[in-house]
Amino acid sequence: MPDYALPVAAGALALLAAAPSAWARLALSQAKHRSLTGHARMSRKVARLIRFYELGEERFFRADDAPADIAAQREAGFDRLAALYAERFPKTKALAAEMGGGLSDLQFTTAYRVPFQFSRKVREALPSGAVAVASSGVTLTDADGNQFYDLTGSFGLNLLGTDAYKAMIAEGARTVEALGPVLGTLHPVVADNIRRLKAISGLDEVSFHMSGTEAVMQAVQLARYHTGRARIVRFAGAYHGWWGEVQPGVGNPTPADRTLTLADMSERSLAVLARRKDIACVLVNPLQAMHPNGGAPGDSALVAGRRLGGVCRATYAAWLARLAEVARANGIVFIIDEVFTGFRLARGGACEYFGVQPDMVTYGKTVGGGLPIGVVCGRAELMRRSRADRPADICFARGTFNAHPHVMGSMDAFLRHIEGPSGDALYEGLDERLRMRAETLDRRLAEHGLPLRIAALGTIWSVQFERPSRYNWMLQYYLRAQGLALSWVGTGRLIFSLAYTDDDFAEVVDRFVTAARTMAADGWWWVADGATDTRVRRKILREMVRRG
Repeated sequence: MPDYALPVAAGALALLAAAPSAWARLALSQAKHRSLTGHARMSRKVARLIRFYELGEERFFRADDAPADIAAQREAGFDRLAALYAERFPKTKALAAEMGGGLSDLQFTTAYRVPFQFSRKVREALPSGAVAVASSGVTLTDADGNQFYDLTGSFGLNLLGTDAYKAMIAEGARTVEALGPVLGTLHPVVADNIRRLKAISGLDEVSFHMSGTEAVMQAVQLARYHTGRARIVRFAGAYHGWWGEVQPGVGNPTPADRTLTLADMSERSLAVLARRKDIACVLVNPLQAMHPNGGAPGDSALVAGRRLGGVCRATYAAWLARLAEVARANGIVFIIDEVFTGFRLARGGACEYFGVQPDMVTYGKTVGGGLPIGVVCGRAELMRRSRADRPADICFARGTFNAHPHVMGSMDAFLRHIEGPSGDALYEGLDERLRMRAETLDRRLAEHGLPLRIAALGTIWSVQFERPSRYNWMLQYYLRAQGLALSWVGTGRLIFSLAYTDDDFAEVVDRFVTAARTMAADGWWWVADGATDTRVRRKILREMVRRG
């Protein structure tokens, strides 16, 4: 045998041994979305490279190289808005500033309403209105007595209208009044809540938690416990709470090494799920039907246009069906995160709307009847916290405030409200009614030649900007001036309650169109010839490099 034969043979054997691992890594890489959203580690590295800078007075109104007359037009419009805000919102501004000095949550949301290059000047001139003193019907009232149509949705909680939840909280308090805030001992109303949740979810058992994030944590922990596998799969852009394992990119200071972020609605992702033997569960947030592989659309990242495709119910339903089939065939727990969408699209949530049955489902927001709640429903064998044949092998989870009597009371009121004839009436024709409302606003916007369209998933809407402007985020401030209240993510998420009548909605449409026309008249939607979203982003990249 030649001297070189043995090393060559050994090398060949090593390559063959390494091949399966190399192919697995290649398949995983191909299954990730090509954007930074799909590459958690890279997105964290890139985020650390971006240095803060702000545009001075000279560039603030012409960051897109607008001519002097357009810049002057914008500045005059900005000054008019600032004067209106100063006159109309002085108490609200003062209270928000006072709270912001000691409330880190408010500091964060205030800072991230617009792209950071513009943030300081906007915060000083156009206070965001983080304070309200009353709600009634579909309106909110601020500390200065101004009334706004509520498009915040209370982060998704407000499905039925604030008056309904006030009544549910009061009714729930009366139900459990005799027991009061006794923890660790269950009020009898819990039995009714369990029965209803089992019927709605089509699953065997229930556990209660204090938030949607906690519910997702529990579902993932149980999936790992029962499969003996460590990895979890989420899809690019999907939000499952602020827990680090399910938010592995920007926003999480620690690596989430056991989390795989794959491309949504991708054959390559299905191939990874079919082959790997280390995946415990796959998480789905049905909101991604609005923007597959994109993060929640907030105005703070709106540096050009925002393009969202409309939701194709049949296409997304087919994807979920295939995903469930592939996951189950490989022993992967299929989890639908309905913390936001639960009860909004149908009584059975997105699962009913898209016709899919998960192994586990999480609920939150509105199901608490106005009070904080997280819920996990699952198949009996997945919900067990211990093993009958291994009594010391325990999956421990127990929150002190889980199943708090007052929360259980208001939940009971909510679940009774949506069952039976009243619930049938609530959801009858809902999808068609909301679709027609979105089309109405779209039509009015088109009639006035405004570069805006609406993407909608039931009561959850997002504004599409069809013009590649660096100033699209300004719309939220014109909307506020017209008495429309948005959450801190701005125009990325408008959340309606079912308490909106046709007359209420018509008023919202009029105000929305007025705000957009005023913004257009103030010159914010001027664009240079040949401008595209890509060119806008490249210009900003060059700007960042120069400032970095």
